[in-house]
Amino acid sequence: MTGAAPQGDLRALVVLLSVIFLNMAGFGLVIPLLPFFGQAFDAPAWQITLMFSAYSVGQFLGEPFWGKLSDRIGRRPVLIATTLGGALAYVALAFAPGIWAALVVRLVSGFLSGNISTLQGYLADITPAHQRAGRMAVMGSAFSLGFMVGPGLGGLLARPELGPTGFHIPLFAAAAFGLASALGVVLFMRETITARPEGTPRPPAPPRGTALRAALADPVIVRVFLISFVTISGFAGIEATYGLWTEARFGWGPKEIGLAFMLAGVIGAVAQGSLTGMLVRRYGEGRVLLAGLCLMFMGMITQFTAPSWPMAVVGLAIVVLGQSITFPNLVALISMATPPERQGEVLGLNMSNSALARIGGPILAGQLFSLVSPGAPFALTALLILPAIWLCLQIMRIAPDRRA
Repeated sequence: MTGAAPQGDLRALVVLLSVIFLNMAGFGLVIPLLPFFGQAFDAPAWQITLMFSAYSVGQFLGEPFWGKLSDRIGRRPVLIATTLGGALAYVALAFAPGIWAALVVRLVSGFLSGNISTLQGYLADITPAHQRAGRMAVMGSAFSLGFMVGPGLGGLLARPELGPTGFHIPLFAAAAFGLASALGVVLFMRETITARPEGTPRPPAPPRGTALRAALADPVIVRVFLISFVTISGFAGIEATYGLWTEARFGWGPKEIGLAFMLAGVIGAVAQGSLTGMLVRRYGEGRVLLAGLCLMFMGMITQFTAPSWPMAVVGLAIVVLGQSITFPNLVALISMATPPERQGEVLGLNMSNSALARIGGPILAGQLFSLVSPGAPFALTALLILPAIWLCLQIMRIAPDRRA
């Protein structure tokens, strides 16, 4: 059960957001560089996108494991283990001798990074139900701030002309951010799971699949899972091929990619930090979710048809704005429909659902990029958003009764 930290504890919230920022800064350092890191090994596009899929395979396995473990032993020890392990994985990636070794490291790194549901569970532990959409948006803002700092710094530190060694400095910097995040957990984060009195037997663990069956039986959660899956499948493909697409269309390199991702981080931080909570309080989760999905659709079309890089950047900004007001509401809807003692497990299922989408998305995008056209992944993602909009309209008929 929860209770070690009082609900609405602002100090705990500040510490949590700081840890998220440091963690995401390290993650953001690496993501825009991966396509060029793969090219340094003379890897073709399909192998480069496999690095994204391998990470997602690990995350798919890690999210339910760490989420359920955090429900049983506490959030703090799980966060210490995963943040420290993730930092060491960046060092291992720096010394990968080839693309296949890099794929293995990315798989392990993904498993260790499957702690987002634990972070979300920690936030849910200290937040009243009626404030969760706004708090999840603030959490998303911390993610965006980290992603704002990381890519720009990574682009400036990378030296792709030196081959694989030209990426050592940004990878070491990512490891330093990870170590700082782990230190923050050790020194400042307190446990939110109340210890069971000594001698009190622990209730038997529910049969495997019980949480999944319960989630799929909930009319809101099952639709949220589907929206997450179809949209993230498309976005994962864009993420994996964005560097290759901008290089082919506009001649961009790591520096330009890093600055573009920094812009995305700025927009996401502002939108999630101040806009999402205000919109939800005024219009409700369903309407805000619908608006976000529509913005993402418009942004994808804008990028796909952009005749020049400034218009493509405008499309990227629209997509990021849509994402910023969409995904916090998806998490909030799940959290509101889940008992407190199952937050970590069900949010872990949602993250596994997202990771599963991220496995196939990059593989398909790599094939589309190579066999159809560099812009084909954008067209596919726009098409995938359409059924998500339809599912959102269904949620709008159900969600009002679920709102606190």
